[in-house]
Amino acid sequence: MSKNILFVCTGNTCRSAMAAALMDKIAAEQDLDVRIESAGLFAAEGEKASDNAIKAMIPYGIDLTNHLTQPVTEDLIKQCDLILTMTAAHKAVLEPIAKGKVYTLSEYARDGGDVSDPYGGGLEEYNECAREIYSLLTDVAERLAEEND
Repeated sequence: MSKNILFVCTGNTCRSAMAAALMDKIAAEQDLDVRIESAGLFAAEGEKASDNAIKAMIPYGIDLTNHLTQPVTEDLIKQCDLILTMTAAHKAVLEPIAKGKVYTLSEYARDGGDVSDPYGGGLEEYNECAREIYSLLTDVAERLAEEND
C-alpha cells in the first residue's frame, strides 16, 4: 500500500528539500511504495533550493536544481499519511491540524532530537546536515519496509 510522506522544515530550501530528495533515492533503491513531498511552514511559493543544499546533494547523485519551494497547506496535510518534521517546534505547529500523523524525523527514525538548520552556514554545515538526514532516513526506510510486511 502506497504511503504519502511530507517532509517539513521552515523555508523548504534546505532540510525538507534534501530529505525528500534523499528519501526518493532510498525508496527507489529499496523498492518502497511511497510518494514524497516537501514543504515549509514559512516557505514562499516557487523559490529554489539554497546553493549549498544543491551542492550537498551532489555526492548522493541527486540534482536539486529543479526544486521549487512550497508552503504547507491544509490540502497537502490531508493528502499525506505521514508528516516528518525537522524539529519539535515544527511538529508542535502541525500537530493540532494533523493529529496522529506528525513526527519529528529523528523521533520516527529512532529516538528524537532536532535536525540542525544549516541555513546561512557554509557547505560543510550542509554536508553534515545531509549526512544526518541520510542516516535518519535509512532507519525510516527500514521502519516503512517493516510496516509493509
